[in-house]
Amino acid sequence: MFSRSWSRPFSESGGVGRPAFVTEFGLWTDEQAAAAEQIEASLDEVDLVRLVFGDPHGLARSKTLTVDAFRSVLRNGMDFSSGPFIFDTGHAAALDYLSDPGVGVDEIAGAGSFVLVPDPLTFQILPHEGPRTAWVLGDEYLRDGSPHPLSARNVLRQVIARYAARDLTPVLGLEVEWYLTKRLPGPPGNAGNGFGLQGAAPEVEAVNSGYQFNLDSNYDSVAHFTSPLALKLLELGLPLRSIEHESGPGQIETTFNPMHALDTADAMLLFRTMVKQTATRQGYHATFMSLPRVDSFDPSGWHLHQSVMDAKTGRNIFAAAEGGISDQGKAYIDGLLARARDLCLLSVPTVNGYRRLSSDFSLSPTRIGWSYEDRSVMLRVVGGGSATHVENRTGEPTANPYLAIAAQLSAGFDGLTATPGAAPRPAGGEDAYETLPQSLGEALEAFRAGQGAELLGKPLAATLAKLKASEVSRFEAWRAQERPAEGQVTEWEQREYFEAY
Repeated sequence: MFSRSWSRPFSESGGVGRPAFVTEFGLWTDEQAAAAEQIEASLDEVDLVRLVFGDPHGLARSKTLTVDAFRSVLRNGMDFSSGPFIFDTGHAAALDYLSDPGVGVDEIAGAGSFVLVPDPLTFQILPHEGPRTAWVLGDEYLRDGSPHPLSARNVLRQVIARYAARDLTPVLGLEVEWYLTKRLPGPPGNAGNGFGLQGAAPEVEAVNSGYQFNLDSNYDSVAHFTSPLALKLLELGLPLRSIEHESGPGQIETTFNPMHALDTADAMLLFRTMVKQTATRQGYHATFMSLPRVDSFDPSGWHLHQSVMDAKTGRNIFAAAEGGISDQGKAYIDGLLARARDLCLLSVPTVNGYRRLSSDFSLSPTRIGWSYEDRSVMLRVVGGGSATHVENRTGEPTANPYLAIAAQLSAGFDGLTATPGAAPRPAGGEDAYETLPQSLGEALEAFRAGQGAELLGKPLAATLAKLKASEVSRFEAWRAQERPAEGQVTEWEQREYFEAY
């Protein structure tokens, strides 16, 4: 077969990203540099490479690169538009990028590009049929080589470093609920779509009747999808522990063995992406939206299991010699309780997520409290001895994993470095703490009044506030015009979240 020889005025390492960007600014550790060499030596086994990062909403944004281009990207990074930092969940521009965005990041003006640098330690092959496609996460940098102030992954790294400075290692386990539905024939949902208005959500039907918790026959009705999915997750090296059928029709819970913090966040982003991709390729629709607008659906949550290890000895510092939880564990809980309201936005970041935080759903937390082995409280102390840990039941499955985990670890760290001694607070009654925010607007107010900027930095805190204010404003404007029934999931929510998440 003959093909034309096309001119290539740039060398193989030129024309992409910023020449020698990685080495000029020393952006990799020795471990990352060694991994990059191994990757480059094995790129003949790959057809395409998907370079990915998680935006402020926790959605995976990517470019698919040829192998030759990726060889250059390993040295130079890849230019990406700052659009994902500018648009809210409905793709409305929440930052004035044509003049002054007002968040302290000059490079966003004019929607200027930032540089995404691959993290070679995250390189792996997606287990899909067709072209052999690799997936690699990237870290965001400004053009001067400094970490991008809007990088959620970098925020988590900074929190982890605070633990490391005290010889502590956070350990986290994922417990994630989501829905599998059957996609019905119909248009792609682009009618009326545009900037600030999502098109019609996919038309779907339930895959079973649900409402028989953990019923084996319900699980078996979806096993033709979930069992091959499990094998794909294992092929990716994810520490999958279990898949089970929850209460709602086609509601699935997936749990993973504990991991270190950055691995946990990376795994959550990859897991959600893999589930949605696999479902779409097979004529299904998977969603991590907390409460879809589908008949008889029950809300989904994301429970984050947390403990802290002594980095020198490997001892779980939450373990108590006489049972229960240690004073250090109680101090960690104190921190989570103290920051529950002002950091709730990072665990429950959508209008729809607050449908779940309601007394209508007895196993969803509304009050800020903790107890032992009690699924009605926000924080549940689970296990004993070396397995002692805290389960935070607040989160929704759409949350940005880097920000949600950073918020939990930061709050817990504040507790650990303060005076220990939290006493159990039940879900209700005179001793209960105040309630969690009951709407995205209320959570945004609490975030603005709190100390979120200390965790995220002023630029990301300001950006996130603008993004969420835009989301709330569009929802309230739609609600004022359409006057939907109170207490029901709206068409607006279904359009906004059902497909994107």
